Amino acid sequence: MTGPSTSKPIALITGASSGIGLELSRLFAAGGYALALSARRTAELNQLADELKTAHGTPVTVFPLDLSQPGAARELWTQVEKANLQIDVLVNNAGLGITDAFVATDPAALETMLRVNMEALTMLTRYALPAMLQRRRGRILNVGSVVGYQPGGPGMAVYYASKSYVLSFSRALTVELRGSGVTVTALCPGTTRTEFEQRAGEKAGRLFRLMRPMDARTVAMAGYQGLHAGRAIVIPGLFNKIMAVAGELPPRQIALAVNRILLS
Repeated sequence: MTGPSTSKPIALITGASSGIGLELSRLFAAGGYALALSARRTAELNQLADELKTAHGTPVTVFPLDLSQPGAARELWTQVEKANLQIDVLVNNAGLGITDAFVATDPAALETMLRVNMEALTMLTRYALPAMLQRRRGRILNVGSVVGYQPGGPGMAVYYASKSYVLSFSRALTVELRGSGVTVTALCPGTTRTEFEQRAGEKAGRLFRLMRPMDARTVAMAGYQGLHAGRAIVIPGLFNKIMAVAGELPPRQIALAVNRILLS
C-alpha cells in the first residue's frame, strides 16, 4: 500500500504494528506527519494505515518486512528510496527479546535478535543520516531499554547487551552530530505493556512480577516529546530513572548479582 505524495514531514517507524511502535505511529499521525510504516505483519500494518488515514487524513506508505532476515535493513531502505520518500524522522523501534540461559538459547534465535536490535537499527541510521545532514535537519529516535544501563542480565544476557549497545551508539552519535541540525534520542523505558513484555514475563521471573509495567501510550508520548525537544536520552517513570542510576553505580558486581536473582 502506498500513500500519495505529500509536503508533510515523513516519519519512518519500524515495528509499527503493535506496542510502542503502534502508539508512536498514532502520535506522529496526530502531529501532522506523513508515515512510512514497517513491520512483519501485513494485515495489522494495513489496518493501522487505514485507521490513521481515517482519523487524521494521514498519507501512509507501508513496508511489510521482517528485519530479522539478512539484508532486510538494506531492502527496507531500497524500498523507501524507490517510493521517493524523504525521511525527516527515523524511529528505530523494532526489537526482540529472549529470556533463557545463554547456553540453552537456539543460536539461530540469537542471530535473529541481534539483527533486529542492533544491525537493523545501526544500518537504517547509517542510510538515513547523509540526506538529513545535507538538509541540516532530521531526528532519530532509537528505542532501547533501561536495562541498557545495567552491567548485564544473567538469564537475558544478549538482550541486555544489545540494549547497552543501543544506548552507547545513541550517546556517541549525539556528540558526533552536535551542531549539525540532526538530533538522536534514545528512549529507554522499563517494563511496558507490549507483546514482547507479555512473552518475556512468562519466563523472566521476579523482575516482571515486581515491576509495574507502564502502558505503551505513556512510553510513546515520553519518547515523542523528548524527540521533539532534542533530548539525548528519555527514561519514562521515576522508578526507571532510579534503576538507570543504580545500574551505573559501583561496585557493578552487586548489580549483576541482583539481576541474576530478579531474572531467575
